[in-house]
Amino acid sequence: MKKILVPVDFSSASQAAFRVACQLAKKTEATVFLLNVNEMAAATLPIAEYTYVGSALAEAEANYGSQISDRFNAFKVGANFEEDFGEVELVFVVKEGLLTPTITKMVEEDEMDIIVMGSLGASGWKEALIGSNTEKVIRYAPCPVLVIPEGVNELNLEKVVVPSTLKPDQVQVFEMVKFWQRLFGFAIETLYINDPLSTPTYGSIEAEKNRIMERVGLLNVYLHPYGLTLSEEAAILDYVHETEADMLIMGTHQRRGISHLMFGSVTENTANHSDKPLLAIPLN
Repeated sequence: MKKILVPVDFSSASQAAFRVACQLAKKTEATVFLLNVNEMAAATLPIAEYTYVGSALAEAEANYGSQISDRFNAFKVGANFEEDFGEVELVFVVKEGLLTPTITKMVEEDEMDIIVMGSLGASGWKEALIGSNTEKVIRYAPCPVLVIPEGVNELNLEKVVVPSTLKPDQVQVFEMVKFWQRLFGFAIETLYINDPLSTPTYGSIEAEKNRIMERVGLLNVYLHPYGLTLSEEAAILDYVHETEADMLIMGTHQRRGISHLMFGSVTENTANHSDKPLLAIPLN
């Protein structure tokens, strides 16, 4: 892990994500990139009939640019950066465009290893119609996304829950779990939620888990078969609270378009509603 990207809107949520990113950077000697996306510029209308509106937006954009350095400095002070993370290398970046495509493009072009972003979640009509910025980033980002919920500004990881189908593609998830365990030394609990269309025995589930653990090189991973459920997300969050886990690590298939509308994403939905940090691993 050499490059950590933190999308910044100067809110308390992004400030908490910034502190967590700096904590990771200290452990891995990574550089933290603070990205502020100026979406105002994307709204500028370069059409003759809208000259007045366009010029007003251009003036506002110019003012935005002149203030951004001060805002970044105040953001650092608010996060106690110099006192707690003074040795971490920072890079400030301002880009124009829409949030999710801009983040995704920067990840690809600058080869970011992980995105760390704060989340206030989304629920009700907002979730159904729009969703949160966080879930959109999870859906499109080509790298892992660490979601930091409101109220968390440091990772103290003693127990991590890994919800898993234990299918072959889950090897990618457990490879990442292994890397993070080396950083924090936490205990691992794998949560298996039964497929309603099949009734595997505990022995067969344990055998699948052991095959993956042997391939990855993880030992002493506890397996919990949750049982039949109509809501995987609710089962995951219930188990996290029952076990007092400190974080979730999940794979996501990044469904899009009609597939996403029809089936949704357990990882995205869980990230929206979890009060624990969640690391989403793209399975592609």
